[in-house]
Formats: sequence, C-alpha cells, structure tokens
Amino acid sequence: MPRPGSRDRKVSVLISGEELYELKRHTSQMAEAFGLDRRIDEYQGKRPMGFYRWDLDCLLCVIEDALEDDRDYPDKNTSGFRALSNLLARLQDEYKNAYD
Repeated sequence: MPRPGSRDRKVSVLISGEELYELKRHTSQMAEAFGLDRRIDEYQGKRPMGFYRWDLDCLLCVIEDALEDDRDYPDKNTSGFRALSNLLARLQDEYKNAYD
C-alpha cells in the first residue's frame, strides 16, 4: 500500500444503503488497488470511510466502467444504476473539492 506523504489529504465519505450495495458488487475490479477491495467489502456504512487520492482514482474508474457496461446495467432506469450514478457524482465532487 502506498504510504501517504505529508501533503496527502484524506477525504472522508459516508457510503451506505443501495450505494454501498452496488459498490460492493464491483469490488472484484479493484484487485490491484492496495487492499481497497477488502476495505470496501468489510465496510458497513456506519461511519465515513477515508480515501486518499489513489483510492478515489480507483473508485471513479471502477464505477465509470460499471455504469458504461451494458452487461452490468442493461436497464439504465433501475434503482441500482441510479444509486451508483449518484455515488459517482458525489465522489467526483469530493475529488474536485480536495484535489483541484
């Protein structure tokens, strides 16, 4: 796992409910993410979870890929697709606020 430097900022985000359920469906795509997949699998959604920049980079890529894949979400009107889309928008906002 990369070690955070003195300038690395940690962003805390609460992910719960259907957003967490849908995110957990895609943790297998995070296999090379320094334990992020395990952290999300164990996450219960009761407290905010801390992410560094590299964690958010991975999450954003995985979620974008999942939303674009018609095999995962053939119907773009399902509640699962909307929940993951909402999570993507929230994480993008957090990323912009912290790192831009």
